Amino acid sequence: MEWKKLLSPRRIGYYGKPASSRQGDLRSEFEKDYHRIIGSSSFRRLQDKTQVFALDKSDFIRTRLTHSLEVSSFAKSLGQNIAQYLLENGKDESFTVQMKADICDILQCAGLIHDIGNPPFGHFGEEAIRDWFVRNMRTLRFQGKPVTEILSNQMLQDFYHFEGNAQALRQVSKLHFLVNENGMNLTCALLNTIVKYPVSSEGIRPHSGNIRDKKMGYFYAEQSLYETIGKETGTLGRRHPLTYILEAADDIAYSTADIEDAFKKGCITYEKLREELLLAQERSGADLRRLNPVAMLDHQFDNALSRKVEEPHLYAVQNFLVRLQSSLIFCATYGFTSNYGQIMDGSCRYDILSRTDGEWVRNALGDIAYRYAFTSRPILQMEVAAGNILNFLLDRFVPAVLYYDTEVPLQMMEKKLISLISDNYRQIYHLYARNAQSSGERLYLRLLLATDFISGMTDSYARDLYQRLNGIV
Repeated sequence: MEWKKLLSPRRIGYYGKPASSRQGDLRSEFEKDYHRIIGSSSFRRLQDKTQVFALDKSDFIRTRLTHSLEVSSFAKSLGQNIAQYLLENGKDESFTVQMKADICDILQCAGLIHDIGNPPFGHFGEEAIRDWFVRNMRTLRFQGKPVTEILSNQMLQDFYHFEGNAQALRQVSKLHFLVNENGMNLTCALLNTIVKYPVSSEGIRPHSGNIRDKKMGYFYAEQSLYETIGKETGTLGRRHPLTYILEAADDIAYSTADIEDAFKKGCITYEKLREELLLAQERSGADLRRLNPVAMLDHQFDNALSRKVEEPHLYAVQNFLVRLQSSLIFCATYGFTSNYGQIMDGSCRYDILSRTDGEWVRNALGDIAYRYAFTSRPILQMEVAAGNILNFLLDRFVPAVLYYDTEVPLQMMEKKLISLISDNYRQIYHLYARNAQSSGERLYLRLLLATDFISGMTDSYARDLYQRLNGIV
């Protein structure tokens, strides 16, 4: 792969004259992407979507929006470090100073939208949608035939493996109706960067040992779009190199943030955190001269005591995590540059924190957060409530869309439910249904209409709609 193609500023749709031809507009195409994103309603909705603690009323717990801002910041920092290393060490003679600027802009944008397709209630929302289709798809019938006999295998697998990453590509390329059916009409380089898994739902191989096959990266509905993007950037079937950087930024952001949020919510104490980190260090067998999280935590606690800070434990945890983030950024930079050849030829099978000192730290933080926060009583209660909400909405809206836009008249309640779906989503459905090749493909698009509507909801909207439809005032 070559950076000149990888950083393609081409847009799939046409909105008028390119920026370069307009007097007074000095922005690059990637800077224009940034302004399109932050001005979008899809991005704003992230402020009311769960990161870990759903519907939390405190002002310090992270949402998808604050998480995305953090990922954006880390991704840009990583891009700067890696690009500067390439320039200073002559790793790639074709790499230029302008490419460094472009990489930073692309990664900053990618961080903002990497979770834009996630449904309400965090990753549990994805699981709930997948689970609903696995349990109910075989019971759905259309014109006397089971839906499972009408849809292709790839179409079925799209719902069985519903994925926020794939929905993100769909959200920014179609569902955010700006001027036409091309959504935000972002650059090919940016769109390719957010495709973490360059395979369809039929290509998922979670145990292959290759990170590219872990999940699906696009729905059947966006397959031709993905192929166009892949051909334009020269990646088709391979991960874009910037995807590795975006993924590392996401790992660094959530692994450290989850610990801070869990500490502030009282899920884990300072003493327990230190104890768990010490055990993880001992198990890792790592060279602690390079990275020693317990020593870092102890140092910050000593600082708090010497400064006579009112809450020394909070001070220590927060400052420890900030410094740990810097260490993990260094590890990810090393992971990318030391595997540069494999990343550029598409053969790198693992993420860039793997096989570095940062790997065991990231894994340890994730394990601690899971055991102390994700399985805590408040989270479990939230997930049960979220499951009830999402199951109810899917129970109502999926059957309602089966005969929408067909010759079969809708029942009264089906009409009312359809009218609740965003005009924007229905408009997009009609635009693409016109070119569908078969009745099965149109049925597939109608089912996507339901998941588009539900996955696009904020936590509060999903809860409020559930209550209104159940007559709960």
